Amino acid sequence: MSAESTGASYASAGVDIEAGDRAVDLMREWVKKATRPEAVGGLGGFAGLFDASALKRYERPLLASATDGVGTKVDIARKMGVYDTIGHDLVGMVVDDLVVCGAEPLFMTDYICVGKVYPERVAAIVKGIAEGCVLAGCALVGGETAEHPGLLGADEFDVAGAGTGVVEADRLLGAERIRTGDAVIAMASSGLHSNGYSLVRHVLFDRAGMALDREVPEFGRTLGEELLEPTKIYSLDCLALTRTAEVHAFSHITGGGLANNLARVIPDGLHATVDRSTWTPGPVFDLVGTAGSVERLELEKTLNMGVGMIAVVPQESAEVALTTLADRGVDAWVAGEIVERAGHAEAVTLTGDYAS
Repeated sequence: MSAESTGASYASAGVDIEAGDRAVDLMREWVKKATRPEAVGGLGGFAGLFDASALKRYERPLLASATDGVGTKVDIARKMGVYDTIGHDLVGMVVDDLVVCGAEPLFMTDYICVGKVYPERVAAIVKGIAEGCVLAGCALVGGETAEHPGLLGADEFDVAGAGTGVVEADRLLGAERIRTGDAVIAMASSGLHSNGYSLVRHVLFDRAGMALDREVPEFGRTLGEELLEPTKIYSLDCLALTRTAEVHAFSHITGGGLANNLARVIPDGLHATVDRSTWTPGPVFDLVGTAGSVERLELEKTLNMGVGMIAVVPQESAEVALTTLADRGVDAWVAGEIVERAGHAEAVTLTGDYAS
């Protein structure tokens, strides 16, 4: 038999194991930074380990789990050649779903799917995920990078993640705690976050023909830089709020917009009114609406319109809640209240016009 084999191999099928190993080596330093005392072991195991004895301090610990991705925002990152911000988006999408029920995020795992492994690119993505975990106070205990030649183009990729958190059973937040008269506190988003990019890309690129390197005076930077602004991670801010004020519920404003997401925590018989005049959406929302002649209700069904998280608190807790958030650098305001629901009214109503 010839020393030079002409048979098929994994490499000839398009999978580069050596590049994958190189990517793992490059990401090690970042993963080490995204840890907690309870995280056991290091990079390279078949499973991430977390010391559950830390939960002994809970009377009745409830584990919370969430999973999400970044959606078509990854296409902006690919075209911009910027890969270290979408990890923040991924972490924010997951941990801020966990904290809605009052859960402290404990650890995350990630999944990166690529058409071809470029080690520096994969490491940059993981760097962003690790940095996001640090901001969220959770550990990155494991992950997977999969190379899918033939299914994805060489420059194409996608990311997803899953997280686990814990909350004491008697401190579980949600609809059952909300009462008439509660204040609805809005927390500002950092921009589009990671939702609605299919609409955004259709409007700005397909219809308006804009370029990512276009300088936009209202942004003070290029269009691409604005679109890649990372999702704000609220988990530690929300947990701090639960320690200083009574909180009845949170709502993470993601796909579906403010009304649809807030409605998920409004109980039968009650109604949330939210006054648009209490805030001004950032210029990126106006650009999308204007460039695509998108009606306001359609924008509000798709984008966060400048609000990334909602807290529902008793009226008497509103002032201390706002002070806590301000001390943590979170722009927040009272945007509405909880009232009795009349007849067949929707769970949430947005009133007024946005402040100019």
